[in-house]
Amino acid sequence: MGGESATRTAPRSGGTGKAPVGSRTGQRLSGLAVALGLVLFLGGFVWAALVYRPYTVPTSSMAPTIKIGDRVLAQRVDGSEVRRGDVVVFDDKTWVTGSSVVKRVVAVGGDTVACCTDGKLTVNGKQIDESYLPKGSLAELTGFPTVKVPAGRLFLLGDERRGSLDSTAHLTDAAQGTVARGAVKARVEAVAWPMNGMLARPDGFKTLGALSQPGPLPTMIALVIAGAVLVLGGAAYGPVAKLAGRSRARTESAGAR
Repeated sequence: MGGESATRTAPRSGGTGKAPVGSRTGQRLSGLAVALGLVLFLGGFVWAALVYRPYTVPTSSMAPTIKIGDRVLAQRVDGSEVRRGDVVVFDDKTWVTGSSVVKRVVAVGGDTVACCTDGKLTVNGKQIDESYLPKGSLAELTGFPTVKVPAGRLFLLGDERRGSLDSTAHLTDAAQGTVARGAVKARVEAVAWPMNGMLARPDGFKTLGALSQPGPLPTMIALVIAGAVLVLGGAAYGPVAKLAGRSRARTESAGAR
């Protein structure tokens, strides 16, 4: 009888306790999602901190592309990488400003630049369609004589020509208002605040040669967003699974009655 009693009290079935199916797998996957999300999120921020620098633009000389007080993100680049149409941040001791300057490159070493023909800027005899200028304005607001840009130097203008202290304000200097490529610190890619996004491509310069290639900023943003989604999704698994378990328990309890 003792053997029969032992057999009855130790059934081979799983008993009545029911653990959530796949709960351990779900927990492992959620932990993996959080870990991967943190790597992507932090990796995107660290990568951006190494490649980009934030600047606050103190004047309206680049309006409407960049307005006064806007916070921009500029990719650290060597001056040799700068192309026509780029908006750059540079320092030049002959431009006594006390801070870094933000202007648009309209001509590079070897170019001949002048203003204006039929109300348009000309570079190497070609009229440039400057779509970034304020609506209804003309490039000839800052008409200037022909300038031959020396090798290794840049000619820069503000998008708001009426009040921009750019190369045209330094034409009497020895370098005729041009700036050395080595003075460039970074190339502006986006307006971060307010969140206006990436700068439009200066397609009017395509006929003169290749434009600069976009930097990795969109990829960095995608990494940060993907990381945030994974972290939030993985962290939410526990509470969601717990709520689902309680709901299932209530349903089973109600069915048993």
